[in-house]
Amino acid sequence: MNGIWDIKADAIKKGDKLRDVSFLINKTLTDGKNFTHYVFSKANFNNPWYNIPEEDFKLFETFIEGGSRAYPSDGSIPCDVVASEARKVLKKIELCSQDPNHHYCEAARDVLKNGKLSIVRGTLKLYLGKYTTRDWRRKRFTDDIDFWMFQTNLLDSSLKECSFVKNKETGEWEKTVEWNKFETKENRRETLFAANNLNQLLDFGAGSYLEGSSLKEIFDKKIKRGHDVDLSDIINVAMVNNGIDGIHKDEWLDVWNSFEQAANTRNARTTSNLISICRYSFAIVDHLEKVGGTIKKYKDIILDKSKYPDEKIKSLCRVSTQWEKFYDANGADETRKMIHDFYHEQAEEKPLHAQNLRIFAKNILKLLNSKYEYLKVIFEMEH
Repeated sequence: MNGIWDIKADAIKKGDKLRDVSFLINKTLTDGKNFTHYVFSKANFNNPWYNIPEEDFKLFETFIEGGSRAYPSDGSIPCDVVASEARKVLKKIELCSQDPNHHYCEAARDVLKNGKLSIVRGTLKLYLGKYTTRDWRRKRFTDDIDFWMFQTNLLDSSLKECSFVKNKETGEWEKTVEWNKFETKENRRETLFAANNLNQLLDFGAGSYLEGSSLKEIFDKKIKRGHDVDLSDIINVAMVNNGIDGIHKDEWLDVWNSFEQAANTRNARTTSNLISICRYSFAIVDHLEKVGGTIKKYKDIILDKSKYPDEKIKSLCRVSTQWEKFYDANGADETRKMIHDFYHEQAEEKPLHAQNLRIFAKNILKLLNSKYEYLKVIFEMEH
């Protein structure tokens, strides 16, 4: 066990070592072929603001109120707010490419040759490319937009046109953004940062480098760094991608090389991250299946006006600006039907996400075990 994986790993930020990746001593054993079976418990991401209810109806109520699952984040600005700012910058570059008289026209055309999404990476790439669930895109927070383009003058010009201001001391582009919290409608103001990740091309740390903006290259970074937010993002992409169908099936198949390469290193930190992905994944599978079951069981109750009067329907719409607009345009009755249809869709979708995630986690375990067979080590997850 010594040196195979890190018992203490990063939960929030590099170096904090708050994640405990210990095996279950009372369930770990050595078999007749002298293989040591290290058994791990399932694990939920730590969230001090949210506890998963045990009782079914309470879990359903939490779900319809916009809860039921939280996501580790590395910032304080909702991704939908950040995405809106990113789209403005991308639009500037697009308009530039369409104006043959613009000073940066050729540079803009070169930048866009692989599509607009090739310009962004990290969290915003996952958001704008719709690699994850709507729930993740609504609840994930960040503080920055990571670009990836060699035409730095074009990017600087576009950021300036979108009201970003360059901080002379740090060299970062900054912009103050405002939004209303959906739960309380409280007004919030935070500083949004924009940076060209070319600055990290040769210096990401821990012997790793940023190579580009593809999904595989994003995963290469996230697997190696292994903060909770990274592992959560990986899991949320895995939930909706199985390599068989969907708009990103080819990319997802290519991404598997990231896990193969990570496992091949037999690096203690990386192995710890892969074990943690499995622990979190299996816990989330259980949660998805339970939530899906409670939605299926209670979804029709939303049609009962005595239990969910019009005022309550309006209140439930707070979880989505689109729902609020729909309510204002169509009224309570049509909104009630729309929400019910959404619950029906979610009741069918949750088990599929659980299935994708279970297969993904089992494959990670199988991959890990193939790399440590020579040490007569087998990693297993508690049932």
